[in-house]
Amino acid sequence: MPVALLVAALVVWWTAGPIAFAAVIVDGTRVIYPANRHEVSVNLHNVGEAPSLVEVWIDNGKDRTSVKDAPKPGDPPAADVPFVATPPLFRLDPAQGQTLRLIYTQNPLPTDRETVFWLNVLDIPPRAKANPDAPNQLEMAFRHRLKIFFRPAGLHGDPADAPKAVVWSIAAGADGLALIARNPTPYHIAFVSADVTAGTIHDDARTEMVAPASSARFALTQTALKNAGAVKVHYSFINDYGAVVTGDAAASSAP
Repeated sequence: MPVALLVAALVVWWTAGPIAFAAVIVDGTRVIYPANRHEVSVNLHNVGEAPSLVEVWIDNGKDRTSVKDAPKPGDPPAADVPFVATPPLFRLDPAQGQTLRLIYTQNPLPTDRETVFWLNVLDIPPRAKANPDAPNQLEMAFRHRLKIFFRPAGLHGDPADAPKAVVWSIAAGADGLALIARNPTPYHIAFVSADVTAGTIHDDARTEMVAPASSARFALTQTALKNAGAVKVHYSFINDYGAVVTGDAAASSAP
């Protein structure tokens, strides 16, 4: 069963009546774009009982991240997003599917590491018929937002093994104690969780994605971990196929 990220994106007005849920689903939770491919495909399906208007765009995680900033039909792609998504706007009838084509425009990107972008799929259901007995209504559009990992050819290592290469440490800073994850690989690592244990002391770090050749700080609340000796980290991450995979590592104490 494909997993879709459903985000309530637009509220028009309120009703006490039933609320519709997203009808359009996306196959997968992420897109891997090999640099040597001219294009990659993403499949959509309408599992609802009414047609939907679907709008598609790509952003870099910094621009056009809200629905109000979505490109209007006919707008050129953002200069710093070297992809074209087609079709950008279409109707999707019930029980029907649509294949999106993502095309790399060949604008230069780093060749020694992955670059991440975001695919946005906005599902706009039809407006409900006017009902004099229920004049106030809530209408919602739903946005699916998926990461696109642009992967250059010839990167060393296997992305599935990248989390094993992460160097973990415990360090104090101005913002308190933190679990540091240093990623020496050329791949993004999307951590879901990181549980830290030292003897009887346990803490759950709030994790996020760690970019290639960079570090991230995950806040901790148990300050006793700073001098707890041997620290174990049990982590989970999302692989290329959207599955959650777990692993274990040791963490050192950093000054």
